[in-house]
Amino acid sequence: MAGSRMKLELSQVVQGRGRLGLLQGIGRMGQHTLDIPGCLLYTHLGSVPHLTQDALHTLRSLPAVTQVTLSNMAEHQEVLEEFKGGFKKFAGLHDTVLYCSLHDPAAPCPTGHTTNKTVSVWGSGGRIELKVDKFMALQKTVQPDWYQSMADGETWQTSTSRKRVRKSVDRTLAHLDECLTVHQKSQELDGVGVFGVVEGGDILEERVRSARETAKRPVAGFCLDGFQTGAMDQALRSQLITAVTKELPEDKPRLLQGVGRPDEVLACVEAGVDLFEGFLPFQTTERGCALCFSFDVPLDPESAGTATLTVPDEEQHTARETQPNRDLNWDDQTHTTRFEMNLKDKRFQDDFRPLVEGCGCYCCRNHQRAYVHHLLVTNELLAGVLLMIHNTSHYHSFFKAIREALANKKMDLLRRRVLGNGKE
Repeated sequence: MAGSRMKLELSQVVQGRGRLGLLQGIGRMGQHTLDIPGCLLYTHLGSVPHLTQDALHTLRSLPAVTQVTLSNMAEHQEVLEEFKGGFKKFAGLHDTVLYCSLHDPAAPCPTGHTTNKTVSVWGSGGRIELKVDKFMALQKTVQPDWYQSMADGETWQTSTSRKRVRKSVDRTLAHLDECLTVHQKSQELDGVGVFGVVEGGDILEERVRSARETAKRPVAGFCLDGFQTGAMDQALRSQLITAVTKELPEDKPRLLQGVGRPDEVLACVEAGVDLFEGFLPFQTTERGCALCFSFDVPLDPESAGTATLTVPDEEQHTARETQPNRDLNWDDQTHTTRFEMNLKDKRFQDDFRPLVEGCGCYCCRNHQRAYVHHLLVTNELLAGVLLMIHNTSHYHSFFKAIREALANKKMDLLRRRVLGNGKE
């Protein structure tokens, strides 16, 4: 069976860890490329929430990789098997690379349902238990270009014991070996890339062991699991990711699961992460909010005070002040962050500015904050459409800014802009 054609070419490594490059030869025919650091396109069953395909493609520079989740796919297995053409054809997805992950990064996943032989996913109808044979049958039915191997990822809570973390690593490696055995014998998965999963909770030795052992297997890339927002503080996350990436080959991509906040993304890029899941625009839209953080980094230091995307300092300061301190947990993914404005707030009812000055998305070119506020308070469906257009555009433009900052050695300036701590 032919392996994946994917090849990662690095053009620059900043401060020994932050990686800039191009992922080439992705997709069954190897015709797509993806800039790194980069972000996947988040979907529900292949559809970006709130957006038709026509609305989606008004956005420029969409990523080449679309993410779907097995938690959504599993309950439709019989229909897809009857269809026989694979999920991309079933959903009308054209000219994209399909990546199938295990869980939905924007939805909580209950714990306590894994065994030595099974993992569980949660669809709209409840829990679905998967053994390796069922998991691989689903992959053959979905026919993705990449997929995440089965993994025991239930060790992200800080109270998890060392014994449980070790068991998670052992189970995940055993699942990977079984998946690879089936994969290599499967004609339906010819040319498909398998991403091995690195587990290990918050224990450095287990993280290193998981990374080292996974790197010995014939995988196309790596999923770094258990680092999601709410699982641990950023200092520990960066320490563990740095240790993990030292064990991984330089020519294969590292995909971080469950991290989307801009400040955390920047820290993880600097720790050696290449790819991120693009769920933050959806979560922000569901809160009735608009992403509004600044990320312009002028190449000319003398023009550093001029912003392309402008968020007034007083608004960023207000956003920071309104965020309460909370313990780390899943709720950290569902509360309003310092990087967005809540357009349900009454103060926007007579604010006739665009959501973000200088933003070129359809929403900001044609509508004002007051109009989106009106749509939200009257529960109009158009509110979600306009917010999702803006948030998706803003977030993917942020990743372009990261690549430019890496190329021009401006990451420190970009971090200060994103955090609102000055322009130079």
